[in-house]
Amino acid sequence: MKTISAIAHVVLLEMVRRKDFYVLFILTFLITVLAGSVSFFNDDRIVRYLKEICLLLIWISTLVIAVTCAARQFPAEQESRTIYPLLAKPVSRDQLILGKFAGCWVATLLALFLFYFFLWALSGLKNDPLSLLHYLQALVLHAAGMSIVISFVLMGSFLFAAPSSNTTISLIAAFGILMLGRHLNKVALQQPEPIQTIFYMGYYLLPHLEWFDIRALLIHNWEPAPWGIVLLAILYATAYSAIFLGAACVLFRKRRLA
Repeated sequence: MKTISAIAHVVLLEMVRRKDFYVLFILTFLITVLAGSVSFFNDDRIVRYLKEICLLLIWISTLVIAVTCAARQFPAEQESRTIYPLLAKPVSRDQLILGKFAGCWVATLLALFLFYFFLWALSGLKNDPLSLLHYLQALVLHAAGMSIVISFVLMGSFLFAAPSSNTTISLIAAFGILMLGRHLNKVALQQPEPIQTIFYMGYYLLPHLEWFDIRALLIHNWEPAPWGIVLLAILYATAYSAIFLGAACVLFRKRRLA
């Protein structure tokens, strides 16, 4: 466990050196300014629209941070050849993958915390009826969804030749699932066999990232989601993350380091 924590700590330090957190602060500031402009309007529809823009920016920003951070981990280690002395120490390949995952996930979690904290603080100043519980649920579910994304990207590091390919494919897949995943079963109903069966298989096999997106709850001031549902979503994310990380470990063990 200490080994995994040490690797995760190195990932966090690397992220700070690469100025990722400076970009995060700029994005947070832009979201803050946007949320602050709510005070100029008294129309509830405009307020909801501005909040929707803020939450959309949060999702886009954290997806980019999570994917780019995870995609460069192993290619950067191999390019700088630091992976060889690292594996020469009593560090297994599985521990290296788990440490990289933990570091990327914690970095993304810190980004999410800053985003949602600023949004909650400003919403409170504007007499938003939503409680801290709403934003806490959004943060927890969002972080759970990002664990799936990060583990998938780490697996992709051993499937795709270049980190740019991994980044592009992962971002397209994540945005595609978020926008179209919930509609795949409806599309299947309109298709002939065997395409209908293929679509249904895709619907049940793909990780449904949209289940972790509760922006509508925040935008329309709905009641918090039942915590039982939140727990099931966390278990769902844990299962998919374990599958992708397990596949990454198998692929990494089989890869010969030149």
